[in-house]
Amino acid sequence: MAYALLSLVLLMVVNPSHALTAQEMRSMVDGETDARIEALGKAVVQADEKTVLFLQALADDAVKLVGEQVLVAKGALGLDLLTGASTPLPDTAQDVISNNRLRGEIDTALAALKLFSPDNALRSAAAMALLKEPDAAKLPLLDKALSQEKDTRVAAWIRLAIAAAQLGSDDVSIRMQSAKTLAESKTPETQLQLNQRLSQETDPQVKAQLQASLRDIQGALKWGERLGALFTGASLGSILLLVALGLAITYGLMGVINMAHGELMMIGAYATYMVQVAFRTYLPDAFDAYLVLAVPLSFLASALVGALLERSILRHLYGRPLETLLATWGISLMLMQGVRSLFGAQNVGVENPSWMSGGVQVMANLTLPYNRLVIIAFAVLVLVGMALLIGKTRLGLFVRGVTQNRPMASCMGVNTARIDTYAFALGSGIAGLAGCALSQVGNVGPDLGQSYIVDAFMVVVLGGVGQLAGTVYAALGLGLINKILEGWTGAVLAKICVLVFIIIFIQKRPQGIFAMKGRSAEA
Repeated sequence: MAYALLSLVLLMVVNPSHALTAQEMRSMVDGETDARIEALGKAVVQADEKTVLFLQALADDAVKLVGEQVLVAKGALGLDLLTGASTPLPDTAQDVISNNRLRGEIDTALAALKLFSPDNALRSAAAMALLKEPDAAKLPLLDKALSQEKDTRVAAWIRLAIAAAQLGSDDVSIRMQSAKTLAESKTPETQLQLNQRLSQETDPQVKAQLQASLRDIQGALKWGERLGALFTGASLGSILLLVALGLAITYGLMGVINMAHGELMMIGAYATYMVQVAFRTYLPDAFDAYLVLAVPLSFLASALVGALLERSILRHLYGRPLETLLATWGISLMLMQGVRSLFGAQNVGVENPSWMSGGVQVMANLTLPYNRLVIIAFAVLVLVGMALLIGKTRLGLFVRGVTQNRPMASCMGVNTARIDTYAFALGSGIAGLAGCALSQVGNVGPDLGQSYIVDAFMVVVLGGVGQLAGTVYAALGLGLINKILEGWTGAVLAKICVLVFIIIFIQKRPQGIFAMKGRSAEA
């Protein structure tokens, strides 16, 4: 049997002057639950290395009783922690049973003993665990840990854990000070503890302090909720922006109602999945770098499919938007069925690289995930790259010329058919980049694009057909409005409210947020 705290035990020195005794072990495994918990608390206060190993064995249900002797089971052998001797376990060996209450006490005790680990993160986690599960019996251990603590951040968590444990003290002044100290934590767990104490408190001064502390915590938590809603809205807006950027070209600039845009995103997501599988199989040591290759390949895969569709089908349908809608809808069904045939109908998982796992904890109830932060930055980079491409390059000049006046651009020697292919491939490639980004925040499946195609069209129409700035404003605006409304009305009603808003807005301003200017608008 492997013991999770073995490496910790070898590094820590809790109380070298005390050694675990046979009587202490017997008291922790035999008798009523209250008596066993009391013995456990005494053992933790003066714990040595063997105490930690014994507690871990209790947590693993690996403790046996053989007569009056307490042994730790290791396969078919029983280890006497006091002497280090191993003997075969007899058939008469009895299992030590721990109920849920006792298991919780054992877990808390093990967490408390981590307060003496040389690892700052481990000590901090132990103090936070004791803050969530306060126990006055752990006060001597917490005081000892605080006296030895050098790290100011860990010491602050230990002080909060001490305050939580003293909240039920008989001394009014101690309860008052504990309530003041706990107001600094700004966590939901502390709010719960203060509420529980408030329902039991009889002293008016302590009650007033508890209420003041609760107001401070509630105010901080509300700010965390507000900022969390704004961040979630910005994250959703960045995803909508990525999804809609490609559509802003194929629909906004070329007039093609591309119902297969979502499936082009799906192709980019599956390209990312295939790159991940290849790295996991052939380059497992470089797995964290697979996104570096997945980004360009997802763009190329979707761009090539888009170019093929434009050259084979859509070039014959320009100027007939309803027919492009029907044709691309049929193409979307074919692409979905093709993916089902190749990869199956079930979703496939795309794993985040290690550098995208976790998040930045800004407040007690607000953590910004790294993958969402990366997607926001990625959306900004794609937007800047697209703006530079359209506004500063020869290809962008040709695209704008063909969009504004196709006959005149053709008379000036521009190969309009080739520009159409390039533009559609560019829009399709950006859809592939959106699929690559979406693979990092959810599962990848044949129906991936269907969840975003309606929102993408709403963003383009609301922003103004052919207007890049309008697409940005519409994407971020819809993302923020949707997430803010979700907190008040729920997800379904929020979607309905957003849709009603867009309908009313388009009725009043059919050209969108930004109207197209110049001869193309007059035409």
